[in-house]
Amino acid sequence: MSIDVRPASDFEDVRAVLGPKSPAANVCWCLSYRLPSKLNNELRGPARGEYVAELCREDPAPGVLAYDGDEPVGWAAVAPRADTSFARNRKIPHVDDLPVWSLWCVRVRPGHRKQGISHALIAGAVEFARAHGAPAIEAYPLDNGDAKVDLTMAYPGLRKNFERAGFTYAADTTSVLAGHPRVLMRLDLRGHARP
Repeated sequence: MSIDVRPASDFEDVRAVLGPKSPAANVCWCLSYRLPSKLNNELRGPARGEYVAELCREDPAPGVLAYDGDEPVGWAAVAPRADTSFARNRKIPHVDDLPVWSLWCVRVRPGHRKQGISHALIAGAVEFARAHGAPAIEAYPLDNGDAKVDLTMAYPGLRKNFERAGFTYAADTTSVLAGHPRVLMRLDLRGHARP
């Protein structure tokens, strides 16, 4: 199986991974960390999907999609931290003043899990951020050790998966999700260029 990761610029493909079965349902659409909480709370039902459709038309796209052939099988949200609520989040510290990008959601469609898709998504999100000039990329995964994690709450990813992708521990956070602490992981994208 060859997984291809591309910018999430096709709304119908994003809908296939993130959208609800019923258009009127109120699902996250991966907007919770992208929008100020007031706007996030005001956008209901179909308006959430319409907002995402607009994001898919922008450059850069709101994230990346993993494809198995032509079928979208996974999503990763990645954007400049300054454009997300992580810019102001008191539970997730700022390590330094670099204009880092955040990778905060990794989702694989049911029926496609345990096939390495999340690893492909993390790698694809890193390349997407690098291609858009990000000096570094951060993630805020669960530090769950060997403990099982409820799949619906595993969207920030797991620490070991980010370590496997070359990210290193950068800071503790005061954020806890599903009973697991979240840690700030960082990957420098500047290569070995001299400062």
